[in-house]
Amino acid sequence: MNKKLSLLLLPVLLLLAACTDDGDVDPEAEEGTDGEATGGDFVVSYGSDLTSLDPHATSDLPSDQVNTNIYETLLTQDEEMEIEPLLAEDWEQTDDNTWIFHLREDVTFHDGSAFNADVVKANFDRLLDPATASARMNLFEMIEEVAVIDEYTVEITTEYPFAPLLNHLTSDGASMISKEVIDEDYQSALDSAGLDMTVEDYYDLREAGGEDYEDVVDDISGEVGSVVEQQPIGTNYARFEERSPGESTTLSRFDDYWGGPMNLDTVTYKVVSETGSRIAELETGDSHMIGGFEPNHLQRIEDNAETEPYTLYNIATEFIGFNTQKEPLDDKRVRQAISHVVDKEEIINGIYSGTGRIPAGPIQPELLGHDEDLEGIEHDVERAQELMAEAGYEDGFDITIITNDAPERVDVAIYLQEALQEIDVDATVDQLEWGAYLEETGTGDHDIFILGWPNPTGDPDQSVWPLFHSSMEGSQGNRTFTDDERVDELLEAGRTTTDEAERVEIYHELQEVLVDEAPMIYMRQALSMNAQRSDVEGLYINNYNKPDFRNVTLSE
Repeated sequence: MNKKLSLLLLPVLLLLAACTDDGDVDPEAEEGTDGEATGGDFVVSYGSDLTSLDPHATSDLPSDQVNTNIYETLLTQDEEMEIEPLLAEDWEQTDDNTWIFHLREDVTFHDGSAFNADVVKANFDRLLDPATASARMNLFEMIEEVAVIDEYTVEITTEYPFAPLLNHLTSDGASMISKEVIDEDYQSALDSAGLDMTVEDYYDLREAGGEDYEDVVDDISGEVGSVVEQQPIGTNYARFEERSPGESTTLSRFDDYWGGPMNLDTVTYKVVSETGSRIAELETGDSHMIGGFEPNHLQRIEDNAETEPYTLYNIATEFIGFNTQKEPLDDKRVRQAISHVVDKEEIINGIYSGTGRIPAGPIQPELLGHDEDLEGIEHDVERAQELMAEAGYEDGFDITIITNDAPERVDVAIYLQEALQEIDVDATVDQLEWGAYLEETGTGDHDIFILGWPNPTGDPDQSVWPLFHSSMEGSQGNRTFTDDERVDELLEAGRTTTDEAERVEIYHELQEVLVDEAPMIYMRQALSMNAQRSDVEGLYINNYNKPDFRNVTLSE
């Protein structure tokens, strides 16, 4: 059974319990009205560890799944992916390039420092600072300036009209870190580089720009971030407690959270790499929740009275990609032919246990610009053979399919290898370690590859821009090395046009072009596979597969 719970303030009884003097405990406040005990230590197990507690430094999901509960952003999204206030109470757009945000005045960080306009400016300045080398910089590079209007008002000016700005401000990359920690982090970097300079001197130099600033950036690059990593201080309902890399990370309740404290005492993220072991953890109660298991384990979880799945569709696309700049894949007729030999239903049913949606294009049904009438490339071996003949490859060719070691991707690669025999293509499957796989697909030394792309903002721009714009070729996202003038024009129009109806038309046309050009096979919109104990109530996992534990209770 899927469970989604609206993000509401805590029940009145729990608020009363939080305010009750320890020496005069109200028995009814210790237990919910339905027999649910407050407090408790919650354990969630994932297959991979986070890479960083600095939300500006990384963009991997395991890190976000932890950081999203430590930090907050100016704006958020509700269950329908509509923009809602968070640290910013309201906002207004004064012209195509300028936005004014009015901030909450009752927010404090875990270290006791105040949240205000200076903090917002400090965070965006850090995000855009080359010395930080932020993995999220591409989400905010359109921001020209963040100006402090007064203590609780900021103005964000973009270099050009940018329609998805509000969505980008909801992403974990826009998380607010304590300014005191940011200042300490920069000072530590300057000291480590042996520079006789205060952090205030550095900020002045950064504001002025020029060669002197660039020289200092070169000196401190690689040093920025160490303090934030050790002191991950945000404003959210959970604060960092302790970490054992490769094993676990623990967060604890932040009693002074402006929205009211969470029910739980602690949340521990445990690293359990083997799927069977994670499921066993859930069955025994050693973990209250697990994430990231293969669909063929779903029945086992459903059949156990003490466990239940919590699945939801990813805002992501899994695909088979072609290097469009490498022969013979530089001929779109060849790419179309290969697309025609793939039976997506067979992949879904045979490899993914019938889970997931079959997409026609890259923009998911949940997003603006999705085209339900879009006709994708269907399974048609006869048409594939005709296209191969038209391209001059009626006798086929040799080609290589590369994949990482994810079991289902390996299975897809083997399926494709067999399917290509229908058009006399002799394919070799190479399985690479993850780092080597990303490097090879990023440099263009590949033919066919299997990968996925998550959308971190909920705007269609991020489902297509990184994958297909020519400026993003390689490791930035465009691993098909698509370089198409019309595609670039439509992508640029899609993000700079502010009229919503016009954006829909633009993305509809873009998807038609992409289906015809066939840089990839849009294989599957996946389900995020999570599960929980049946005694867990109030768990909410958002559309980006990031859990929110603030309302969780554990029944007796």
